[in-house]
Amino acid sequence: MATCHCLLLPAPFKPTIIPPKPTSKITCSSITTQSQSAKQHLLTLISDQHRGLKTQNDPIKRSSIIQAIDAMADLGKDTVTTDDSLSATWRLLWTTEKEQLFIIEKAPLFGTQAGDVLQVIDVEKRTLNNVITFPPDGVFFVRSSIEVSSSQRVNFRFTSAVLRGKNWEIPLPPFGQGWFESLYIDEEIRVVKDIRGDYLVVDKAPYAWKE
Repeated sequence: MATCHCLLLPAPFKPTIIPPKPTSKITCSSITTQSQSAKQHLLTLISDQHRGLKTQNDPIKRSSIIQAIDAMADLGKDTVTTDDSLSATWRLLWTTEKEQLFIIEKAPLFGTQAGDVLQVIDVEKRTLNNVITFPPDGVFFVRSSIEVSSSQRVNFRFTSAVLRGKNWEIPLPPFGQGWFESLYIDEEIRVVKDIRGDYLVVDKAPYAWKE
């Protein structure tokens, strides 16, 4: 009786292909969108605060602004803000610095109004001028020398101060030293915190201030 010997071949192996899980991708455009959104939020918060005068008596508003500043600091935490991008004439938008706010607020008592309040920085020359203008001819400015100490911190030392009118000038003695950190900087604005815990938001002035 004939027998049949059948060879059983294994079925061909078909690997199971598991599709890769989608991963979130951080792009330059997403970072830019995030920073622009955070910046616009901050600028909106400070837009009606008269450079900080109104914020002095509004702790809730102050807290909201500082939270917005912290968000900007998070965006700028791994960046260098003490290079040539720091050199500019920066114009005050908002601050918690009591001395500057006092001068801005009390200027009418002396028959004038405070104009632009400026920080004029030159990293290469290691100079900083803090300037308060009193149009059309008045100005008070404090000269300082600066030294970059880290990627975001600059040390400063006041060297002289001048109160100047149209045809007169009064020199004042230098006073103080400290540091400030530029927490965020771009082509339009800079966000700053200083040694006393005060905050400063400035934009690039459309002109270069000169003594």
